[in-house]
Amino acid sequence: MIRFDHVTFTYPDTSRPALADVDVTIPEGELWLVIGRTGAGKSTLLRSINGLVPHFSGGTLRGQVLVDGRSTATAPPRELADLVGVVGQDPTSGFVADTVEDELAYAMENLGVAHNVMRRRVEDALDLLSIADLRHRALGTLSSGQAQRVAIASVLTAAPRVLVLDEPTSALDPGAAEEVLAALTRLVHDLGLTIVAAEHRLERVVQYADRVIAIDEDGAVRAGDPRSIMTDAPVAPPVVELGVLAGWRPLPLSVRDARRAAGALRERLARTTPPAPTHIQPVANRAVVTTHRLSARYGSNVVLRDITLQLDAGEIVALMGRNGAGKSTLLNHLGGLLRPAAGELTVNDLRPYTLNPQQLVRNVGLVPPDPSALLYEQTVHAEAVTADREHHLDPGTTLATVDALGIDLDPDRHPRDLSEGQRLALAIAVVVAPAPELVLLDEPTRGLDYDAKRHLTVVLRALAARGHAIMLATHDVELVAAVATRAIVLADGDIVSDGPARDVVCHSPVFAPQTAKILAPGQWLTVAEVEAALIA
Repeated sequence: MIRFDHVTFTYPDTSRPALADVDVTIPEGELWLVIGRTGAGKSTLLRSINGLVPHFSGGTLRGQVLVDGRSTATAPPRELADLVGVVGQDPTSGFVADTVEDELAYAMENLGVAHNVMRRRVEDALDLLSIADLRHRALGTLSSGQAQRVAIASVLTAAPRVLVLDEPTSALDPGAAEEVLAALTRLVHDLGLTIVAAEHRLERVVQYADRVIAIDEDGAVRAGDPRSIMTDAPVAPPVVELGVLAGWRPLPLSVRDARRAAGALRERLARTTPPAPTHIQPVANRAVVTTHRLSARYGSNVVLRDITLQLDAGEIVALMGRNGAGKSTLLNHLGGLLRPAAGELTVNDLRPYTLNPQQLVRNVGLVPPDPSALLYEQTVHAEAVTADREHHLDPGTTLATVDALGIDLDPDRHPRDLSEGQRLALAIAVVVAPAPELVLLDEPTRGLDYDAKRHLTVVLRALAARGHAIMLATHDVELVAAVATRAIVLADGDIVSDGPARDVVCHSPVFAPQTAKILAPGQWLTVAEVEAALIA
């Protein structure tokens, strides 16, 4: 179905190929997973399938990409639209209509699909992605996870034979991710669709893949059976890391398989106790954030109800919950972007929504779900220099923070040409480098590989140890397990759980990390904890 015939691609003004001699054939009716480090070239490979690379990217393409016999070098994306459906890392970038139902119909209108067929396909897509209740919703009112499912549904209505997905579950809560993955599996198994997906959240998707393509940092590609590739892949989920540590064979790819192999390990760990939090607590003991009966509305829709909480200096609080639970709304209130409909809110005894921009940035730093909103210079270097100057930092401070996050950025590249994870790392550095009293991160690991997330935890712990308060809204339970001291779960605008992170996630069948699920009833959060216990 898809043939990469010795493909090498190099972007303009760079010497290192993004893809190097890719020689892979993807047959019809299979789900292929593309993995690799942040910025390794996963999105480049995906964009070459529908011709965005090289038609819109520029650059030099050697070899050829064939889709159902058609060369993407001679057939531009518009001529492949009936064959290849694409959902990018930002699902909202392709929205053109006002409501969900109209968006699902739009592609079919352009293709001249008959009205009766159009209506049936819309209904099928609504049911398949479990979004029938969103049919009449305005696209601008959707949460990021809801928008992701609508974007996938809108592509499916055109009935493509190939579906290309870039980070399809990264913005979804665990339940919604399972629904999407189940739907994708049905498309492959029942309808014979060919799906190629790039994803960093491998703990969610690797068990569903028929084959895996691993892209190394030099652009070289390996393809094969998931177990054989994951044994020495550049990135690996906790279930694989734990399997390698314990020496399990065959290597497990799912929690179910790992639990079957983990009996002896569970017995050994039962003789020891999971470690207490290792986060260094600062000397200061003061409230940075205080809310009392905070409520918020969008029109007549109540999205936060009577939220009362306190966030102290040195805490790293994870805000969890389903898509649409109110997490981003709460962060936007704490960040001074929204005024409460009712109740009290203070940050450092100030009402953030009353502060001017200069006062606000001294007290609060917010990284939104779309990091591009914070980036406006022409190069990475210019962005960092501007951030240092505006925040009165020593020259090089922002770039040093990027380095601390473990991300390699070309200083001369435009931020829009970076991968999603690279762009996010740059935005985090811009916000974190001046060390505001309160750091707010909305989905801070989208596009980041596991090693980059480990670097992020080090940066956040260092900030907390210096007395800064951190709140992150995330669906990434592995990040919560690694860094959070406390977890708050929101549901329909209410706080339904609030306590030490270990207690909250280990007692939740939805938000427990892979290691906790595998080794239950022991409350082990990460592979690093297990490794330390085995060495002791």
